[in-house]
Formats: sequence, C-alpha cells, structure tokens
Amino acid sequence: MLKHKRKQSVHADMLLADYGADENISDSAKIQWVNQQWVRGTLRVLAFVSFISVSLNTPRTFEVTPALMYVTFIIDVIILFLFTAEMIAKMHGRGVFKGEVPYLKDGWCIFDAVMVFSLWVSVILQMFQMSGMVEEYTPLSILRAPRPLIMMRGIRVYLKVQLPKARVNSIFRRSSQQVWSVTIFLVFFLTLYGILGVQMFGPLDYHCVTNDTEIGQVKMKNLAVPDTYCSKDPFIGYPCTKNMKCMNLQLGKEHKGFNGFDEFGTSVFTVYECASQEGWVFMMYKVMDSFPPWRGHFFFVTMIFFLAWLVKNVFIAVIIEVFAEIRVQFQQMWTNSAKAASTHGSQVLNDDGTGWKLMTVDENKPAGLAPQCCQIILQSRIFHLAILLLVFADAVIASTSSTFTHDVVKQQEYKAFQYIAQVVFTLLFDLEVLFKIWCLSFHGYIRRSLHKYELLLAVGTTLHIIPDLYHTELTYFQVLRCTRLIKGSPTLEDFVYKVFGPGKKLGILIFFTMSSLIVVSVISLQLFCFIPNLASFKTFPAAFMSMFQILTQKGWVVVMYDSMFATGSFAPIVAIYFISYHLFATVIVLSLFVAVILDNLELDEEVKRLKQLKISEDVMVTKEKLPLRLRIFEKFPDQPQMVRMYKLPSDFSVPKIRDSFMRQFITVDNNVEKLLKSSSKAANGGIPMQMYIPPCQMKLLTWHAALPLRSANMNQKKQGVTVIVRDSSNQRLLTMGDASQFVKEGQGLLGPMEYGSRDRRALRAGSVRGSKAFEAIKENGDSLPSKSVEIDIKHIQEKKQQAEQKRNAREEELRENHPYFDTPLLAMGQQNRLRKFCKLIVYARYKAVIKDPLTGMEKKRRYQELHNILGLVSYLDWVMIFVTVLTCTSMMYETPQQRVMNTWQLQIAEYVFVICMSVEMIVKTLADGLFFTPNALIRDFGGVLEVFILLVSVVFLCWMPQEVPAASGAQVLLILRCLRPLRIFILVPHMRRVVFELCRGFREIILVSVLLTSLMFIFASYGVQILGEKLARCNDLTKLRREDCVGTFRQNISIVRFPSRIIQDNETYPSMVVPRVWANPRNFNFDNLGSAMLALFEVLSLEGWLEVRDIIITQTGIWNSIYVHTFVFIGCMIGLTLFVGVVIANFFENKGTALLTVDQRRWQDLKGRLQLAQPLHIPPRPDAFPVRARLYDITQHKYVKRSIAFLVIFNFFLLSVKWYPGERVAYVLASISVAFTSIFVVEVVLKILCMTIRGYWQSRRNRYELLVTIMGVIWIILQFTLHDNYSYAFGVCIIIMRFFTITGKHPTLKMLMLTIVVSVFKSFFIIAGLFIMMSCYAFAGVVLFGTVKYGEMLVRHANFKSAPAAISTLMRIITGEDWNKIMHDCMIQPPYCTMGPNYWESDCGNFGAALLFFCSFYIIIAYIVLNLLVGIIMENFSLFYSNDEDALLSYADLKNFQITWNMVDVSRRGVMPVRRAKFVLRLLKGRMEVDIEKDHLLFKHMVCELEKMRYGGDVSFHDVLSMLSYRSVDIRKSLQFDELMAREELEYNIEEEVAKMTIRQWLDKCLKRIRAKGKAAKEHTQFLSSLANEREATRKLGLPAFIDFSKACIEIKEDGRQELVIHEEKLDKKEKKTERSSSQQVGANLDNPKMSPSTRRLLSPTLSDGAITAMAETETATNLRAKRMSKRLQIGTGSKSGQGSQGGPSSPTGATLQPSNKATNPYVSTTVTQEVKGWWNEQLRYDSDSEPE
Repeated sequence: MLKHKRKQSVHADMLLADYGADENISDSAKIQWVNQQWVRGTLRVLAFVSFISVSLNTPRTFEVTPALMYVTFIIDVIILFLFTAEMIAKMHGRGVFKGEVPYLKDGWCIFDAVMVFSLWVSVILQMFQMSGMVEEYTPLSILRAPRPLIMMRGIRVYLKVQLPKARVNSIFRRSSQQVWSVTIFLVFFLTLYGILGVQMFGPLDYHCVTNDTEIGQVKMKNLAVPDTYCSKDPFIGYPCTKNMKCMNLQLGKEHKGFNGFDEFGTSVFTVYECASQEGWVFMMYKVMDSFPPWRGHFFFVTMIFFLAWLVKNVFIAVIIEVFAEIRVQFQQMWTNSAKAASTHGSQVLNDDGTGWKLMTVDENKPAGLAPQCCQIILQSRIFHLAILLLVFADAVIASTSSTFTHDVVKQQEYKAFQYIAQVVFTLLFDLEVLFKIWCLSFHGYIRRSLHKYELLLAVGTTLHIIPDLYHTELTYFQVLRCTRLIKGSPTLEDFVYKVFGPGKKLGILIFFTMSSLIVVSVISLQLFCFIPNLASFKTFPAAFMSMFQILTQKGWVVVMYDSMFATGSFAPIVAIYFISYHLFATVIVLSLFVAVILDNLELDEEVKRLKQLKISEDVMVTKEKLPLRLRIFEKFPDQPQMVRMYKLPSDFSVPKIRDSFMRQFITVDNNVEKLLKSSSKAANGGIPMQMYIPPCQMKLLTWHAALPLRSANMNQKKQGVTVIVRDSSNQRLLTMGDASQFVKEGQGLLGPMEYGSRDRRALRAGSVRGSKAFEAIKENGDSLPSKSVEIDIKHIQEKKQQAEQKRNAREEELRENHPYFDTPLLAMGQQNRLRKFCKLIVYARYKAVIKDPLTGMEKKRRYQELHNILGLVSYLDWVMIFVTVLTCTSMMYETPQQRVMNTWQLQIAEYVFVICMSVEMIVKTLADGLFFTPNALIRDFGGVLEVFILLVSVVFLCWMPQEVPAASGAQVLLILRCLRPLRIFILVPHMRRVVFELCRGFREIILVSVLLTSLMFIFASYGVQILGEKLARCNDLTKLRREDCVGTFRQNISIVRFPSRIIQDNETYPSMVVPRVWANPRNFNFDNLGSAMLALFEVLSLEGWLEVRDIIITQTGIWNSIYVHTFVFIGCMIGLTLFVGVVIANFFENKGTALLTVDQRRWQDLKGRLQLAQPLHIPPRPDAFPVRARLYDITQHKYVKRSIAFLVIFNFFLLSVKWYPGERVAYVLASISVAFTSIFVVEVVLKILCMTIRGYWQSRRNRYELLVTIMGVIWIILQFTLHDNYSYAFGVCIIIMRFFTITGKHPTLKMLMLTIVVSVFKSFFIIAGLFIMMSCYAFAGVVLFGTVKYGEMLVRHANFKSAPAAISTLMRIITGEDWNKIMHDCMIQPPYCTMGPNYWESDCGNFGAALLFFCSFYIIIAYIVLNLLVGIIMENFSLFYSNDEDALLSYADLKNFQITWNMVDVSRRGVMPVRRAKFVLRLLKGRMEVDIEKDHLLFKHMVCELEKMRYGGDVSFHDVLSMLSYRSVDIRKSLQFDELMAREELEYNIEEEVAKMTIRQWLDKCLKRIRAKGKAAKEHTQFLSSLANEREATRKLGLPAFIDFSKACIEIKEDGRQELVIHEEKLDKKEKKTERSSSQQVGANLDNPKMSPSTRRLLSPTLSDGAITAMAETETATNLRAKRMSKRLQIGTGSKSGQGSQGGPSSPTGATLQPSNKATNPYVSTTVTQEVKGWWNEQLRYDSDSEPE
C-alpha cells in the first residue's frame, strides 16, 4: 500500500506549521480516493465555483437573468453531492469520534462539515423558492450567509509557514492579546466620552420651525431651510429667526435617526461614528446650536484628538510591533530564496585544457544574433535617453485630447492627429522590443521582469491602436507607458525598488485584503439581499461597492444607516456588524499596510552600523569645515593685529607668541622613523641621545644640535619617548585620514610595549577598544564573523575631537589675522564695551540647573520641570515670545470689517511688536553681527525669516494702505504679514527642532509626492481619453439629451441630510424654479489634464470620490467604476500609507532610532521605562500596632481592591441617563452615587488610619483619590442642600474624575494610559507647532476668503469671517470633512459673485489662491504633521510593549526592584546612603539578583560605582536602577559608540579602584592580625625583614606604588605551614563578629595547631564569578580556575634532616614548623617573593583573559 508522505521543510530541524486539513493526515493513513492529489485540486476548484454560485444567488440577480436560477441550482447540487461523498469517505476512513485522527476532532474537518451542511440548507431553500413554497425575498436567505466561507477550502493549502507550530501559535496568541488590550483601551475612551455626551448634551430634540407648527404634525415645509437645531434657552445656542420658534418635535428614531446623546448606548454609537471622522462636524454644529458653543468645541475637538489621532494610532503601533516580531521570525522564509538566487549563479562544467572546472555563466552577457555595434547601441545612454523622450512625448500628446473643447472642427482634427501619433509611437516601441530581442535573444530578453513588462505593454498598445479597440479599456496599456519614466531618475528608481521591491509581502497583503473584502461582500449580500428597498445589497457588484466604501472609511455611515433603517428592530445588530468590519478595516488592514511599508524601509543590522559610522564621519566633516560665509576671509591676505604694550618686555616672564605666527616657521611634519632610529640607537649603544633635526624645516628658530639628558634610567626614557612618538604618529595619521596605519595601543613602532594598566584595558576580551573587530550582530544575537565591520571607537572619538580642534584653531587664526573677522558691522571689536553690554543682554538667561560647588553634581530642586522651562531660552527671547503672542492675539480680533488700518487698538499692538523686534534685532546684531561673524544673526534660514518678518512689518506699518484691491500688492503684503506667528518657531529651540526634523525628511516626502503625482498623471491621462466631455449632463435629470435641456423646472430643496426620515406619506419636497443647464459636475470634470489631476487629488484624499464614482456609473456605465475603485485602492491603501510610513521612518531617523540595531533599540526602550519608573511609596505594614496592621491587611487585600474597582465602575454607569433636576430617576441615581461616595470616604479614612497621614500622602495616586474624596464630601453636602443643576453637574464631575482611578488599577489600561500621557507631553511642541501653522493659515484665510459668499459647505458654521472661525474651519479641513467643497466655494468667480474696489467689499473668491491655500494646508498638516503623532505613539508604545522573552528587564523585574527598595527605604525619601543601598542589592531576586558568594567582586564593583555616582553621598532610586540596568546587558551590543566609550572608561576606573581597595584592605587586615598575635612576634619580625630585603625584586615585578609590603601577615596552620591569608571585609555586624571569632581561632591555632584541620585560602578574591559561571563549561575557564586555586603561599618546609632534629609537630606531608629564625628567614623571603610575583602576574593574565571567546 502506498503511504502518504508529508512534505519536508527545506531545513531538516524546522517543522512546518500546516493549517490545511489535507496535510494533517498521518504517515500511516491509507490513501483513499479523497486523498488523491487530483481529487484535492478538483475540490479546491469546486470550492471557488461554489463561492461564485452563492454570490449570484440573489433575487435581484435572478430577476435580471432568470436562467441563472437554474444554473446555480444545478451547480450547487453537483458540488453538494461531491462534498458530501468526500465527507462520508473521510468519516469512514478516519472515524467519526474514534480513530487515529477522528474526523470531528480536527478543526478543518469540522469546518468542512459545516460548509456541507450550509450547502444542503442552501439547496433545499433554493428548491423551495423555485417551487413557489417560499418567497423570493425571504429572510431565510440569511441561512446562506456562512456559505461564502467555503472559499477558505481553496486557499488554506497555502497557509504554511516554515516555523514550529507552537511558535506560530505563540506569536498569534501574543498579538491577539495586544490587540485585545488596545480594544479595551478604545472601549474605555468610548465609554468615557459616551457618558460625557449624555451628561453634557442629552437628547437633541429642539428645532426651528414655523410658528404654526403643532407637535406631532411636523411636515417638511415647517422646518427651516436647512434644518436648524436650537436651544430652549434663548441666551445660549442659536436663536431662531423671525416668524420661527424653537420647539421640541419629539421625533422617534425612525425620523430623527440613530445618532445622538439620548442614552448611553446611542451616545457610544455616536462617539464611535464621530471618532471615525465621518460626519462629526455636523453633529458638532447641532450641539453648538443647542448648547453653549464652547461645549461642542471642547467635547468634539478633544474627542478627535484622543480617539481619532491618539487611541486609534495605538492600534497602528500594536500592529507594527507585532508585525516586526513576525518579520523577525519569518525573515528566513521571505529572504532565503532571494539570497540563494543572488549568491549562487548558473554554473557549468568547462574544459580549459588543464582539466574540467566549474565555471560561472555570465547571464547578463548578450546572446542574441545582432552584431557588436547593435550591442553597443543597446547599452548606450543615448539609446535609453531617446526611449525616455519618446515615452514622455507620448504621455504629453495622449493627455491633451480635449485641448480644443469649444471648437468641434479643431477637436476632431486634433483627435485624428492623436491617433496617428499613437500608431507611430506604438510602432516605435514595438521596434524597440524586437531590437532588444534581436540583441539579447528571446530567452535573454524574457528573463528580466522589466522586459516582460515592456513586452506586455507592447502587445497591449498594439491591440489598442486597432480602430474598434481604440479608446477602450485597452487604453490602460497606453497610459502605463508613463511608468517607464521612473528609469530616468536613479534616486526615484531606488526608492521605488526599496518600497515595492520585495513584492511578496505587499502582494500577500493585497491578496488578503481583497479576499477578505470579497468574502465579506458576499456574506453581507446574503444577509441583506431579501430587503426590497435596500439597493446597496441587491447584487454582488452593489454589495462589493458598499463594503469597499466601508473599507475606505468614507461614506460608510450612509451604508450603515440605510441598512439600519431598512431592517427596523434589528438595527442594533446591524450596527454592530458594520462597526466590527469598519474597525477591522481601520485598525487592522490599514495598519498592516503601514507595517509592510515600514518593514520595507527598514535597514539590515549591518547596514545600520555602517550608517552610524557614516553619520559620525559626516559630523566630523561638518565640525571641521567653517561655514561658507566665514570662509570668505580665507581669500584675503593675512593682516596680523598689533597689540599695544604698556609694559616693558622684561616685565613678562614668558614671551607670548601667537600660534598662527609660529606656524609660519615651524613645520609639524616630523620624520618619525629617523627619530625612532636615533632614540633606539641611543638607548642600546649608550651614546647620548640626540633629537633628529629634519633639514630645511626651520626658518628663524633653530634647535641645539644636542639636548642635555637627565640622569635617568634608559628604560624609562625609552618608554616615555615611545609613548610620545606613538601618540604623535597617531595624530598625524588621523590628520591625513589614513586609519589603516593606526598604531594601536599595546603595540609600538619599536615592538611590543611593556605591559601596563592602560594596555591591559585595551586587550580586555570583549572590549571594542584595540584591534578587535566589532562583529555584526544578528537580531537573535548571533554573530556574523564573515561580515564583520571594523569599528574603532577610540579612533572615531579622536577624529571628532580633532575635527573640532581644527575648526576652533582655524577660527582663532582668522580672528588673529583678520581684524574684521569677528567684528559686527565692521566696527564693534571684541573688547568694545557696547558689544559686551549687548552680549550680556542677549545671552542672559535663567539658571535652571544649580550644581554643588564641591562635588560638581546637579542639585535636585522641587518642580525642576518648571525651572527647565524658565531656562529654556534667554530673557530677551522670553520677552519677544510674549510680545509675539500678544500681537498674534491682537490679530485674532482682525476681520475684513475691523481692520488694523481703521482700529487704533490694533495699531498699538502693531507698533509695540515692530519697536520691540527692531530693538531686538539691533541688540543681536551689535552682539553677534549680521552675517559675516561666527554667531551672526543671519546664519541660517531662521535668521532670514526673522529679518523678512521685520521688513514686512516695518513696510506695512509705514504704509498702512487704506485701499486694498483684491489680488493686489497690498493684499499680498497683508498675507505676508500673516507669517508673524512663525517667529515662535525661531525663538523656541524645541519647536525649531521640530521644523528641522520635518525639513530633513523632505527628500523622501518629495519622492513619495512624485510617485503619487505620477500615479495621478497616469489615471488622469486615462480619464481624459475615456471620460473627457462625457460627464456633462442636465441639472434636470429627466432630460437626457443636450437639445432638450432648455427652459426651467422645479428643483427639490434638500432640508435634512436624510430626507426620508422626516418626510411623511404623500408629502412633496420643498422646491424652487431654476433654469435648465447642461454642464459638468460642479466640483470636478475630466475635460482636460489639469481638471482631471485636481479631481484625482481630491479623490486621493477620499473626499468626494463617491460622487465621482456615482456620476461616472450614471454617465458611462458600471464598468468604468473599476477605474475609480482601482485608483482609490492604490491611492488609499498604498499611496497614503506610503506617506505615513515615510514620515514615521524619517521621524525615527531624525530621532536617531532608525539606525539602531535590535539590541540598541531595546536598550533605549529600557532606559525610557526606567526613567518613568518610580518608588512604590507604599508604607510598610505597621506590625507594632495590631489594629493598624489588621486595617492595613484589609485595605490591601485583593478582594477589597476589586470590590472598590467594581463600585467605581458601577458608580460611573449611573450616569448612563442624563440627570435632570426634579426628576425621580435622577434623584434615585444621585442617592445611590452618594452612598457609593460614602463608601469611598470610609476606604480613604481606613487607609489613613493604617498608613498614617504622612505615609498615605507619599503616593500620588493616594493624593488624587484624597482630592476626589474631599470633593465628594463637598458634593454630598451640596446635593442635600441645593439639589439643582449645579449640584448635579458637580457630582457628575466627581464621578468622572473617580473613574480615571480605574486606569491605575488595571495593568493594561495603566500601560496604555501611560503611552497616551507620555505621547501628549512629548508631542506638546508638535501640537503647538500645528496650532501656530493653523494660525498663519487662519490669518491668511481671513484676508483671502473672509468676505466670500456662502456656498455648499462655506456656511454659517464654517467660514473665514474671523480668525477663530477660520481655525475652527481649518480643524474641520484637517479631518478631511468636505474640504474640497469648501475649496470650490472659495473659488467662486463672476458672474456668480460681485467684485468690489477693495477685498472687503467683494464676495468673490480667488481660484489660484484657493488652490494653493487648501492643497498646501491639507498636504502639510494632514499628510505630514499628523503622521508625526503616529511616530510619537509608536516610540512611546515601545517603552511599554514589554515581552518577558525579549525585554532586557521585564515589568516583573522592575516591580521586584520597587518592592525591594520600598522595604529598605523606610523613610520614603527616594534616596538612601550607599551602605543601605547594599542591602537593596543583596535582597534583589530575578534578573537583578547578585549572589554575594559567587559574584563577590561584581558586588564590589557595583558598590564602587554607586559611591562614584554622588561622590559618596546618598544615591537615588534611579541611580541604583540605572547601575543595575548597565550590569544586566551586554554593553557591546546594546550601547552606541559614545555611550559605550564612556561606559568602558567608567568600568575600567572602577576595576582599578576595586583592585587597589582590595589589596589595601588585605594588607591592613594582615597587619592587624600580626599585631594581635603576641606569640608569633618572632615570625612577624622575620617576615618584615624579608619584605625589606626584597624591594629590588618588587621593583622588577612592576608592582604598583600603592602596595606597601611593610604591612603583611602570615598564619600558621595546624600542619605547621605558614600562609598569607585573605579575609574579605563584611558589611553587617554578624559577619564582622564571625571574622573576629575567626581571628581568635587563628590565634588559638598558633598555640594548639591541632584544634582546626588544614584549610586553603586564596590570596585575593577572584573576579566576578558571573563571567566564570558563564565560562564554566569551557576548558579554558576550568584550567584558569584550577590554576588560580593552586596559587597559594606556603611557608616553612625546611630540610628533612632539620625537621627531624627539631622534633616539632609533623604535618601529614612530613613538614614541620621551624621556630628558629636562622632556619626560616631565608626561605620565607624567597617564597613570599615568588608567590607574590606569581599572584600579581596571574591577576594581570586573568584580567586580560577574563572573557575568552
């Protein structure tokens, strides 16, 4: 029997995660007919056929094509029996419930069974419909809704990944948890704003109606035009006009709609609808008319900011983080094939006469039949340039088909010319294809993807020029030629390849999006096709367009509302269905596109390191070069400045000569080789050393031929000279830019250097100093030795320092030799008193940081953030910021009627600004110069802008034009004056940095803009050719021909957005008489290229694309809707997400995180988390007081905390209904809330009793709860005394404030709330910059469009009559709410408006100004600035997105440290002495745990580092945590270059200090023990004398000076041996007591050697056993440890004869103690010398080889 074999992975050790039912068959399963390969393929095809059948199974489709009813029935019956047979066969072969692989215990088999059951239901239902037993439009068609999922049978076979299934399940489980957590966060904000909406607004039932309107009999004619909401209070909201009144209409849901703030459910539904930025402004306008306007602005603006801009962007951050993790896991699957293809070319066996060899074939070598000259032509640039010119000419001619619109004859002639041109171009491009095939051969031509694309275009355009096929859908091939122009720009080509090159990921994502869209469309079709009056889901095309509309998020509420009104009582379920799909499309699909694009823009780890080096080098070059405005002084001859001397030359001790003067006579280029030779000869031969004098290098100054030498040791001389020469050589080589000959530390030009401490540090294993290459690191931590990157941090640091020194030296030289170099206005010298005074004014600022004069450490002050803000800029800049804000505030009051020219109050602010800014510019110019000085006023674009703003203000103030015609120079001056708020960008450094970050990324943004422009050009060219002059129609829709479009007709007037909700039966719409006009749609057309490009730009922003689609379908047919849907999908899903991805990538690059490796990024995230971490501030349990301890246990019990949290949530939901004073329901709910508030008061009182007031006050959360509780007590008093609107409003505020305490009690909500809060703080300057730019546009909008007449969307709520109204309108435009219609309203021109002599007397707009104004604003704000918020969210979300598997320190570790710190810090000050911090280190567990026994030296290093932090003072919570974080990571992988350099320097200093301290403590202890042993005085004297005799040996050992061998100790063992012993110092008293007892025991052993057994002690504590533990498995570490253990000092092993004669006690080895000095002294001195020397050399070797690799 044949066995089914599973497919094996490419990697033998990697299991496939198979998700297909057919692949889950075991190897022992019998192959039945259902398991044959052809059967599986057939069943997959039948699954797709069944899917097509169910998509056609609708009543409307059968009405149009009745034959489809029988066709689908027959197909379904055949498929049903085949799938049923398959199911029965599998049940028989595998078993139903029992067996090796039971059928009903497999997930996919159960899915197949459900699909078969759905097929049976569908066939039976269709049979009843065909027989007439069931109606065609029956709700039973909902039973077919699961059938479209059968499409999964056709694609599940491809759901395989080359990863273990457990790993895949773990990834998806974690990702689903993250998505679920963010969903909870979204629900939290929806609930919050839902309750706020209910309590702030309530039902919106008041409308302006005519005075004769009666309740219950409202008709369309009774409403205002348009329908207007109003307030029952005449002093708030919108007052109705004359002859109208404000009345509560009491309409039901079927008339007024499903949105509003009536109760909690409706309010949450409305909040979600508004948060989707769809129709939110209309709801805000309703609220502003019904209530005070500030309520509407506050509620909706904050809701858009938090929900639409922040919370939803958290979803993007989650998806991107999850996708990045999946990318790391799936990287091998996506890149292995590409690497294999790139690294292994085609190879063949070839005999070259010496034998057979494997030769690589050059696949790019031409293999065609063309001669060599044709090959040269093909590869020439001229040929490619000619082809690009032909493509460009073809695109221009094709896109101008409607040039002569009003001349029919010329239009026909031009179209004939176009056809001939298209034929010529097509033939030329066909010849190009044939020519390339002739040169390359067909096989060589077709191998490249680009050539395949060219061949496809050639075939398509050849068919297109056939007259019957001309200007049909084949026109796509003609317009797609434009894409070949990308080859003309290598930069653009590389960018396109980088973004779209790895097409597999993007292709899979597009396939997933379209598949899910089609499946959901068919499901929705079967759910709603039975509703007769619901046109959106009658057929599959209509259902597809409706769900695609939801996918684009534009107009999705229309589809939802139509379905909800059609379904009636099932409206809530329908709303949940559509909201679920909208949420999926918004937060999942679009986020996946952004994630894929960001992943494509991500660099490899090795490339990141290379780019880091490149950036460092660029910074060096930038530092070294002077600005161009200063380099101009180098062109002038040197004129050294003369100094007048008021003293005699003899008064000067040392003459001062300028460096620039000395450089003229001394050449710094020394001959190092000859110098070294001479020094070497002098050292070895004993000849007095003479310095080598290079010939002809001195002009005026000379040296003596011989230099006197000091009487010193020649070795010291040699070492000193060699070090100096080595450093000089390094500096020279660095100056020349040649690092290949860099003399590394530890190696001199004469040979190996003497072994010293500095060189020992350089040779530390694992250090990046020295000559070791820094290996490239994979994301999983593995190294790539074959692709190592040579990085020398010391070299980079020295080059940076040298570049800065060169720049400073050059500036100093220019300052000395050019009298006007640093001279403002060519008159203010450096010593000028006026200049000094001006500099004092310019640079005077608040000192935010105060340092200790003794230690130099920064002193911590309360409210340090406020001090930092005060010290942000100088006092002068603060004054100018205040003046600028003041004058901008005055500009807010300017209107077309209240102008600065005729309002003296506004002129005062103008004069103040001009005077203050003029004084500022004068002072800064006198202090630093205007242009040709180092710190000149005009040294960058900011200075140019400042001068420009001042000149504009001065000109305007001097001119003050009284007459300003539209589009005149005076109006341009007014518009330029609106740039004044940009001064704040220049004055505030952080805001200047925001602008700088935006400008740095404009290269990629421009490339994206070019791509989108090319995309629009292609589709615009197609639209001009296909849709040109075809969209015009008569405004009377009953007239279809242009000849009939004459006369007048009655046009219905739209009063409400959904007229069908209010209009009664047999009621007509209000109408008016208008003339018939044959014209294009008002806002768009495709008659020429410019109009088509503008229309597509509006469609690209997703505004108005539904109108474009509907009109195209009405005028040209449904097939042309593919054109619009394709453009929207490409533009929305790829184009706009590409904008988002590029802006985010540039943001990360400017922040310095884009080039960080995975380990470096994790380190940055860890540092961010540590900065946010704070002590717990929870007092300990008061065990001394039993009652308080019991209360402490009660308040801290988890069930008590959960109960309080439940009460908080229940109390919050009491606000689900609006509280109206005097109503019974409001009184009951308020009383329950009062009871809950009393419980909260009791909780706070109990906490205060058990923690004391001081302990309770230490926690910020407790402070907040105490504040809310006190306010709750006040509310209880007000509730029972006042009982009015104010008491209820105060109570609502208290309940909402208490609801925020939930976020601190739930870890997920706390994490996400921290993300939002930190993002808000970090985005403060971006938000401020956004408001400043909006202010500039608002001021300009008032000047340009302040008097334009109202139009379709330029209405009472949205206009430019004043600056506040303009800002509100611009806020609407940012969200994209009908911005294009507002733009077209502002483009109105005569004869539809009236021009006046001045712009404030005209109600016309400006076409060009409106186009530039609105398009630039929308691109800059909506596409660029808002996407920076996404980057900030992502940056801060990574701080809290912690995974215990990947994070360096998890939240559990931080929590453990907080608990441990809380145990030791009893005073809760956040700081403690180092001696108490040692207890914290000992008590830590987990990753931060330090084992004192094994890691004793590491513990000493940590303590030493803490002492160095604050110079022995108290250390803070963050000090200890920072030290532990550095000790918990591999600094070579996690730290960047500068930080790594500083950290290694610190660790080396700590190692030296600990070594000194250890030896000093050891010697001190030895001395103390020697003095305590009276009976060993004789041996002690002998030991000291032996040490004194060995000073020469000590010098030869090279021991450091701090070792004093006058302090030493020996210990006599039981066996008679004497050893030098190390006793480590203990911190606690218990250990000290043990140590003293040990010393006493040693003294007792001297009297009675038999009291203790023989023991072994090390000379010195070993280095950190953390490294030894890590190397315990290696042979090197084992040998090293054994060698160190064997090094001990043994004393007194005299001759055997001597031992026997003395008769002393014998040891087990036969050694006896020799009490005689004559017998022991010589041996003791020799042994000590040898052992100390061996120990010291061992320490050196061990330190240098502590981390062997």
